[in-house]
Amino acid sequence: MQSLLKLAVALTYPPALTLLMLGVAVALLLFRRTRLGIGMAVLAVAWSGLLAVPTVSDWVRDRIERHYPPVDESTLPSADAIVVLGGAMHFYWLEREHVTPYELENSRLAAGARAWLAHKAPVIVLSGGGDNGGNPKNSEARLMANAIQRLGVPADALMLEPESRNTRDNARFTAALADQHGFDRILLVTSSLHMPRAVIEFRKAGVDVVPVPVPERANRDSWKQRWIPSRRALWRSGRAIKEVGAIVMARIQN
Repeated sequence: MQSLLKLAVALTYPPALTLLMLGVAVALLLFRRTRLGIGMAVLAVAWSGLLAVPTVSDWVRDRIERHYPPVDESTLPSADAIVVLGGAMHFYWLEREHVTPYELENSRLAAGARAWLAHKAPVIVLSGGGDNGGNPKNSEARLMANAIQRLGVPADALMLEPESRNTRDNARFTAALADQHGFDRILLVTSSLHMPRAVIEFRKAGVDVVPVPVPERANRDSWKQRWIPSRRALWRSGRAIKEVGAIVMARIQN
């Protein structure tokens, strides 16, 4: 059952669904259902083409992100720990000579650092699994630890969780750390898009969370940036649609 659910979620990704629909169109044409086959092919191409329009992509993502809009870290309640979920293995801002967490609006690490610098919790838990070989030294959590220290958070304020491979693992392993260290309330930092599913998984694991959503905004200043289809916009649409499927899956899983 779980494998079927994962397959269904994977098929929501626009290119995958487009290929599936094109396959169905070819089958219909082979069975001489010409009009239906052509209609299916046109729909398949139009589906991905529409979702590749940046304005459409932003609208699709907003259906999820608006449930957890960004918050000012200074307004957050005090907690026992800040938990930052991994979402990248490369941090472009590390290439800058000088960088502060207050100029990185779309960074989860920066949001976690700002909450820590505002004295909202004494420790930051960085949750993200290892490389394909399972080596904790190459884990996302370790890379996050090296990066967040550039933002003013000392190593002795960090706790690493380098084993998780998905959001459900993030929640289960963080719950174990919470039990071990007596964390009653945590500030949960992840993207606004990912936050609905993360909240479901963490609350199912018995963790009292206060959401700290981070935006993934795209700046679109020109007509071309808003309306000309792009791979990036298609990818952003795909992430949002796949996230909807993953949210449904999280709700029905034990």
